[in-house]
Formats: sequence, structure tokens, C-alpha cells
Amino acid sequence: MPTARQKTGAAGEDQALAYLQQQGLRLVERNFRCKMGEIDLIMREDGVLVFVEVRARADGRHGGAAASITPAKQRRLIRAAQFYLQRLRTLPACRFDVIAIDGEVLHWLSNAIEA
Repeated sequence: MPTARQKTGAAGEDQALAYLQQQGLRLVERNFRCKMGEIDLIMREDGVLVFVEVRARADGRHGGAAASITPAKQRRLIRAAQFYLQRLRTLPACRFDVIAIDGEVLHWLSNAIEA
């Protein structure tokens, strides 16, 4: 039985995926997990592989959704992406985006995390 937090997270990922697809990105993989961490969405925009972290909060209190991505979380995302890329024959151009959802407001922060 999923927890309330898991349900909120899954709904946020669904919303983020629909939004990014409307913007022309294509889904490559969802919820990629490895020993290094998890990547919510892996998308492709033209020739660029986009690793997407989705953060959803009921409201903007406590700094909001984007502020909840700590340096430790960023390191885990980067390591998980490196692990994912090791499986590929050739390395594409990559970037890290964040979808921050605060209540009903969705923000797409492109190239939000520097690797």
C-alpha cells in the first residue's frame, strides 16, 4: 500500500511527464533505480538526454519544492546518471532538469544541476 508521500510523488511525476511531453520531450525511462540512487524521469530532447528530478510539495512553505534538492541529493542524482550512462555505447549530450511543483504551480528549471 503506497504512503501518502508516495502517492503525492507519483502524481507529481505523472504531471511532470505530461508537461514535458507537451513541450516536445520524449520519455526514455521512468524511475530508473540503481545502487547509486534514483532518477525520476529520463527524457530526450532532440539529441540531449535529460535527467529530471521531480519535487512536489502541497505548498511553497519551507522553501518550496526546488529548495528541497539538497547537495547530497544532487550528488546521488549525478552518480545515478553516471551509472546509467555507463550502459550506453556512445555518450550523448546530457543535462539535469528539475520540475518543482508547489501546490498547483509547476516550474520547469532547465539545466538546474551542474555535474
